[in-house]
Amino acid sequence: MQGTIIKSTGSWYLVRTSDGQVWKCRIKGKFKLKDYKLTNPVAVGDEVKFDAEKEEGHGIINEILPRKNFVLRRSTRQKHFMHLIACNVDQAFVIVTIKRPNIKPGFIDRFLLTTESYNIPTYIIFNKCDIYDAEDLELYEALKVIYKNAGYQTMLVSAETAEGLDELKALLKDKSTLISGHSGVGKSSLVNAIQPQFELRTGDISGITDKGMHTTTFAEMFELDFGGRIIDTPGIKELGFLNMEPKDVSHNFPEIFALSPKCKYSNCLHINEPHCAVKAAIENEAIHPLRYQSYLSIMEEVMEQKHWERHDI
Repeated sequence: MQGTIIKSTGSWYLVRTSDGQVWKCRIKGKFKLKDYKLTNPVAVGDEVKFDAEKEEGHGIINEILPRKNFVLRRSTRQKHFMHLIACNVDQAFVIVTIKRPNIKPGFIDRFLLTTESYNIPTYIIFNKCDIYDAEDLELYEALKVIYKNAGYQTMLVSAETAEGLDELKALLKDKSTLISGHSGVGKSSLVNAIQPQFELRTGDISGITDKGMHTTTFAEMFELDFGGRIIDTPGIKELGFLNMEPKDVSHNFPEIFALSPKCKYSNCLHINEPHCAVKAAIENEAIHPLRYQSYLSIMEEVMEQKHWERHDI
């Protein structure tokens, strides 16, 4: 039999077949993803083949069908392992807030890097616009320009007032969409506003740390009654990279990659090389310093992890 993973709990996987039946499955054998060590061999969105067990409604997964894409991050518990967030998605939404909790552009850039690597269209959704004052909205407009220049679309929405939800539904229709972000940004509230019958559990912001508290425990796929599927994921605290080389970072910041052919050296990493078109663009503000700082931070992290030594050009 064949079906789609719709929920992952770490040891058991719920698999929905084309006739709508849901099977509780476990994994037989070991599955690998290239050379990566994985904390979870399959993820929500995976298409799998499985055999029925003696116990009714139970099965054993014995094959993972080829993936069109996937989203990875470094495991927070096992630093030398990768964790599959989701597979076979058409697009991704990274949900953020200007405040409660405060915006972290570095996290946005890290998430965009994970999806850009597999050509997954990604939208930056600013939730909780109902609590933004004039200063917050001014910051949003500035960020909107920064990310538009990098090739990304932003949206201003509110789960409380339903502002922007019609536009959000139009994007979701007939697509498989990964929804991710920090804890506390209102992912579950936003999904409930779009599809109230899901009744996802929501939480509050910690008054001490001004950070969100986890409500979604496991990744899960939901069918939208107006067409499409969403994959709701637990809040992400940090995004690390084990699966990238320095060239992957430089190739997946779109505005940086677009200028790289103009650099004097083909292997330019846009750090301190001479005659670098990217560095020139920073100076004339064609590339925003916030994006470039994220680029340098991620590049440094990747180079350290790989024990990668750059040679002078």
